[in-house]
Amino acid sequence: MPAVPADPTVIHPMPGQPRVVLLKPLVTSPLIEVGEYSYYDDPDDATAFETRNVLYHYGPEKLVIGKFCALGTGVRFIMNGANHRMDGPSTFPFPIMGGSWAEHMDLITGLPVRGDTVVGNDVWFGHGVTVMPGVRIGHGAVIASGSVVVDDVPDYGIAGGNPARLIRRRYDDADVARLLELAWWDWPAEHITEHIRTIMSGSVGALRVAAP
Repeated sequence: MPAVPADPTVIHPMPGQPRVVLLKPLVTSPLIEVGEYSYYDDPDDATAFETRNVLYHYGPEKLVIGKFCALGTGVRFIMNGANHRMDGPSTFPFPIMGGSWAEHMDLITGLPVRGDTVVGNDVWFGHGVTVMPGVRIGHGAVIASGSVVVDDVPDYGIAGGNPARLIRRRYDDADVARLLELAWWDWPAEHITEHIRTIMSGSVGALRVAAP
């Protein structure tokens, strides 16, 4: 009997576990892009990810999350809409309160932005991670629980703390280059299915041998 890949189109991939959702079939915002099999885990309401976990997202910047990412409970992405002016005496956003104050909306819309927030493939976020606007997190990275990510994280880096700092790399530069070249997350689902054990616990060399 042939091995059958998991279904990337279901919202709840684990029967009896509503706390786990696949994000790609869940999200509806055109400003959020998520790759297949990336999931979020939350015992309260995982299906509210777009409103509870992606904050101040008024656009036009995007949140882009790759394939096969694991997001622990309470992971939050702070988007550029959270910015306040800091070049005058007050940081209060008067124009959003309405009335004639709204005539000064240019003071809000003219704020500098850091651009899209981009997460690579196969990234693991621990419990309660906060990602600040415009951050880029590389493929295969691991972000420790409770971290506040304010700067970019390299491919296969392990980062932690507040503000998060690079703790170490999971592989040396040569192996990182090989892993990026292999890009197992782009293999056909059927081929991934045949080589799950190598992808999860094999060496870089074994992964190369398994490549299609």
